[in-house]
Amino acid sequence: MTGTLAPTQPLTAADRCDRCGAQAYVRVLLNSGGELLFCAHHMRKHDDSLRKIASDIQDETDKLTESKNSADER
Repeated sequence: MTGTLAPTQPLTAADRCDRCGAQAYVRVLLNSGGELLFCAHHMRKHDDSLRKIASDIQDETDKLTESKNSADER
């Protein structure tokens, strides 16, 4: 699932993981109509279960790699 079903806004630093409060990098749109936000850690931990109830998953965890690569280039 890639974000093609429903338009979503990019996640920002203000978006927080519903599980632990860390910065969210994944938005899960639920079949029931709600949404959940997760940090990369909690998305990995609950990935299988969430995919069963998700209508769409907006995954921006690549931002974590981009930030690290940008710092390495300096």
